[in-house]
Amino acid sequence: MERWSHRIALTLAALVLAVGVDLVHAEIPSTLKSAKGEAFVPQPQLAKFASLGFDSLAADYYWLQAIQLVGGAVADPSKHGYTIGRLIDVVTQLNPHVDHPYRFAAIWMTASEDDVRFANQLMLRGIERHPQDWRNHFYKGFNHFYYLKEYAEAADELEAATRLPGSPPYLTRLVPRLRAHSEGLDVAAALLQELHRNAPGEKARAEYAKALDEIHTERRARRLDAAREEYQRRHGRDIERVEDLLAGPDPVLQKLPEELHGWEWVVDERTGQIVSSFYGARYQVYEQYRPGKFTPSAAQGGSEDTAASGRVERGSF
Repeated sequence: MERWSHRIALTLAALVLAVGVDLVHAEIPSTLKSAKGEAFVPQPQLAKFASLGFDSLAADYYWLQAIQLVGGAVADPSKHGYTIGRLIDVVTQLNPHVDHPYRFAAIWMTASEDDVRFANQLMLRGIERHPQDWRNHFYKGFNHFYYLKEYAEAADELEAATRLPGSPPYLTRLVPRLRAHSEGLDVAAALLQELHRNAPGEKARAEYAKALDEIHTERRARRLDAAREEYQRRHGRDIERVEDLLAGPDPVLQKLPEELHGWEWVVDERTGQIVSSFYGARYQVYEQYRPGKFTPSAAQGGSEDTAASGRVERGSF
């Protein structure tokens, strides 16, 4: 009897939600389009009114709409970023305790600067609701870095992530790299030295030491860059080898700066940059991702369930 009562209650809840949704859509013509030409999504307040108290069930309804919009998209789903954002806005106001929908917005709202900033507003809501989840800082930081080119803001978010349980060790090295891009090597080095001094263990201290080593190498590479520019000014042509900086009766350099690992300085064939043959690349953030294609949970070989509430995430960030 109790089992049947439970089923009847669920059925009634679904019917009430369906009626409520119809009421919301009846208030405004279904042909109405938003400013960006997307299909109508109700305001969160209207959706909450229509749910008649079944907020979590209504949240799941709109969450499934967002999933279907992405899954059914023939072209790039990020082109539906505005509608996705509106749907996630409704979901997270009906049930702010949800988890993955916040990051879902960050993944797919990437087609324009407005979309990305809207996604970051949703991520702020996620951070407020889940202050101990480092992943929300990570996604927001990635948006600042890759799409908005706001390196200082990106570093701030990733640094916040490093303080939270479960964050991967590599983030501690990524933060000073972003600082280097936005504020210079001296700031990055100062931050790393402080982290190195206060490292919780030898493994962490070794990672900070590696990053400091890369900064010291980059400083020497930049000295070679300056010498290369002087060579071009004097001779009207570029160097073919780094050793050209030592050539001629009036060489630009009397000797090359020592490569810290005993390797060589070379001109990278692919980029044309002077690099240490030990590292093979310059000190910067190298990984680039196509807009709308960066899905960390997929990169980890995991997947996430599709119910907005009571989620169990497997193998994801």
